[in-house]
Amino acid sequence: MWRYFVGGIAALLMAGAGVFLFQSSATPEPVPPVPKPVQSEATGQSDAEAVAAVPRADRSREEKRFDRSDKDRNGVVTLAELQQPRRKAFVKLDTNGDGKLSFEEWTVRTSTKFAEADKDKSGGLSRAEFATTAPKRRSPARPQCDCRAEVAKALAEAAEE
Repeated sequence: MWRYFVGGIAALLMAGAGVFLFQSSATPEPVPPVPKPVQSEATGQSDAEAVAAVPRADRSREEKRFDRSDKDRNGVVTLAELQQPRRKAFVKLDTNGDGKLSFEEWTVRTSTKFAEADKDKSGGLSRAEFATTAPKRRSPARPQCDCRAEVAKALAEAAEE
C-alpha cells in the first residue's frame, strides 16, 4: 500500500515541477540586427550575391541535376530548359531536316551497327557476328609510358658507369 502512496506523491511533485517550469517567464536573448548587404565596387555584386554564387561542395545528387538543367541560373527550370538537350539530339537524328523523325532516321545507328556486324550479308547475325555488337567497355586509363622499361634502361646505364 505504501508503494501507491509514494507513487502518488511522486506524481504530484512531478506535476507541480512541470507547472512551475512552464509558468516561468524566460526572457529570450536579443537577436542582433541583420547587416545590410554591401555592394563591392570591383564586381558590382553584393556580399550576399557573392556568397550565393560560390558553389557548395556538399550538394546532393538532385541539387546537381537541378543546377545542370537550370541553364539561366534563376532557380526555376522551365520546359524549354528541360527540352533543350532533347532538341539537340532530335536535330542530329533528323538527317533530312524536315522536322519529322521517321523510323529509319530514328534507327539509323542500329541499322548501321547491324550492317557492319553482318559480315556475310545474309540479313541475319550469327552468334559470332552478334558478339561484335556488344557495347565496348571503357577500360581505365593506362599510363603513357612503360615504366618497367625505363627503370631497366636506367639500371643498365647505372651499371655501365
